[in-house]
Amino acid sequence: MITVNVHEAKTNLSRLLAKVEAGEEVVIARSGTPVAQIVSVQKQGKREFGSMKGRIKLDDRFFDPLPEEELAAWEGN
Repeated sequence: MITVNVHEAKTNLSRLLAKVEAGEEVVIARSGTPVAQIVSVQKQGKREFGSMKGRIKLDDRFFDPLPEEELAAWEGN
């Protein structure tokens, strides 16, 4: 883990991001006190339509119309 102060982070942001992409974590400190941490973003897998089929079950009432009061609340009335 690398710790840098705010000024150094602003000056070397591109270099720090390259280190994060390589797997390192960077902590940004103000007056020696850690304030923020830069970590790499985990890539999400490809979303596949129907991947939850058979894993969840909806009650038949799920498709019933909403009561008027609740419908009005959803519509902002």
